[in-house]
Amino acid sequence: MPTRCPSAFLLLTLPVYGQLTLTQAVEEAARKYPAVQAQIEQVSAAAAGINLARASYLPRADFTAQLNRATHNNVFGMVLAPFAFSPISGPVLRTNSLGNVWGSLAGVLVSWEPFDFGFRKASVDLAESGRRRAGAQVSVTRLQVSIAAADAYLTILAAQQAALAAQAGVERARVLDQVVSVLVKSELRPGAEAARAKAELALAETQLIRAQQAVEEGRAALGQLLGLPAASLAITPGPLLMAPAGADARESQSAAAHPLALAQSAAVDEVKAREKTLDRTYFPRFQLLGTAYGRGTGVQPDGATGNAVSGMGPNIQNWGLGMSVTFNPFERSSIRARKEAEQARERSETARYNQILQDVNGQVERARAALSGARRVAMNVPIQLEAARAAEQQATARYKAGLGAIVEVAEAQRLLTQAEIDSNLAALGVWRALLGAAAAAGDLSAFLSEAGR
Repeated sequence: MPTRCPSAFLLLTLPVYGQLTLTQAVEEAARKYPAVQAQIEQVSAAAAGINLARASYLPRADFTAQLNRATHNNVFGMVLAPFAFSPISGPVLRTNSLGNVWGSLAGVLVSWEPFDFGFRKASVDLAESGRRRAGAQVSVTRLQVSIAAADAYLTILAAQQAALAAQAGVERARVLDQVVSVLVKSELRPGAEAARAKAELALAETQLIRAQQAVEEGRAALGQLLGLPAASLAITPGPLLMAPAGADARESQSAAAHPLALAQSAAVDEVKAREKTLDRTYFPRFQLLGTAYGRGTGVQPDGATGNAVSGMGPNIQNWGLGMSVTFNPFERSSIRARKEAEQARERSETARYNQILQDVNGQVERARAALSGARRVAMNVPIQLEAARAAEQQATARYKAGLGAIVEVAEAQRLLTQAEIDSNLAALGVWRALLGAAAAAGDLSAFLSEAGR
């Protein structure tokens, strides 16, 4: 009973997700790939940062309530940095007792910065520049994932076409092996030719195996981008097996409009926004303050204490209004150093931006050259295929008539197989070159529109 290979079992058990077009594959990858989702969440985090920066325009209100049971001894004098000391207000009593009373407090402190010399606006602008950079990075990631998906799709088609040509080569090699075997058995040809024919058949089968392996690897790559099992993918060639009419590279947009350039430009803007924020740092900080509170205590100014519950509720009220000014004149040197660091980062990011523009322009020129070469190859392969077929037929006829050697037939068959592979891949080569041109320009929309016709 024949055994079923594991790959065949997978094909029978895994669901097939319909016929996937190139446009569908690219759109699904750009929508589902986790790297894209991660970048989108970065944008959401940056948007929340903007709301946080805008919240600094609002006043701040701190509500406090407290109930304690403590001693009431008090001494006068200054204490610097009282981390472990709890200050006690009231008159200094000439006692040192462990007696304790209730104390209570409830109040609110409202503070608001009426003007800030543009610091808060600079902080909001910095947060917005971070969001723009994160949004630009989403476009970069989507472009990269889309290019990878389109390339994997074309790789699968190319491997399938190569496998078809390799299968035809195997059939020709098998027929030649049968013919040579008959001639050798009839002692019309030496036995060495039978060995050569078997070697040619094995070589053709190896070439077919490698082509089939390339198909599976391409499916695995596309399945990774789509989050689907490789064996469940089925693709439809559509117009991709025919060279597109008018396959010239379209006039590309400016290199500055490339998603990579836009993302890097946003990075430069973010550094400039940090510099602007630092420029607004060396100014006094003004705070309008308003307070209202009530206090209660179980001890009197003369040291007398009340009953057991005295002081548990605040019974003395106070309020106050004022303005505070905070300024550190010695912070200028540190701000200057931080600004110098940001200026260095700005020069670095600007240099990287210029490099991206230069690289994009170079990639566009190389893509155009590749497209021109692919078109010339597509025009030449029919001549190559016709000549290879004629050569194979003549070599086979000469061999059967006893006028040629098996080496001529084997060489002619290999040339024909290669010509068939080149012919099958010529149109895909033009499409791949178009993909390269679109990727270099940073926009796949025109390419996908052409491929979806």
